[in-house]
Amino acid sequence: MRVDLHSHTIFSDGELIPAELVRRAMELGHDAIAITDHVDMTNVEFVVTNVVKAVDLCEDYIKVIPGVEITHVPPRKIAEVAKQARKFGAQWIVVHGETVTEPVMPGTNRASVENPDIDVLAHPGFITQEEADIAKANDVILEITGRMGHNITNGHVANMARAAGAKMVINSDTHAPENLMDEKAAWTVALGAGLTKEEAKKAIRVTPYEAIRDL
Repeated sequence: MRVDLHSHTIFSDGELIPAELVRRAMELGHDAIAITDHVDMTNVEFVVTNVVKAVDLCEDYIKVIPGVEITHVPPRKIAEVAKQARKFGAQWIVVHGETVTEPVMPGTNRASVENPDIDVLAHPGFITQEEADIAKANDVILEITGRMGHNITNGHVANMARAAGAKMVINSDTHAPENLMDEKAAWTVALGAGLTKEEAKKAIRVTPYEAIRDL
């Protein structure tokens, strides 16, 4: 059983069309996957209106959740882009957090966790305790990522989330077929980040299912 709430297709910088991504996830034991291609204010309509079409795959494969990853958008514009994404049909909003491997604008983490319309703050780098506390208050989930490079600070993110009591999920941030993670791989990422077995179980088998229950 597996739910992945962060993945990419050819509609941004992924290698696969949605149908192949979903089918490969199905073969790895997924129950659901969110397609969250990179967007800003210039391409949000194009990406979301096309990803929404992948929901048709639900009839034959697994549950598909159309979403976005708001990426390198100035912090003061994040809420606006999120609203546009919802307007065009996105059901899941991820924000590209302040990873240490890219020049994400400072303030992105704060703007994201302050907005209850954001579902997941992805790979948030050296997120502060105050930001994690706000994420808890606004029910913004913090990501423990399987993505190479972004995962450098997984341990720090886990510590901040634990101290705040914030929710965590294990996502692949898939861009290529080999990035998809089965449940065993998700457990490896979780335990490698320092999660206890109970925390890992919650992040893999409980939180993601609860988060998409009404979608």
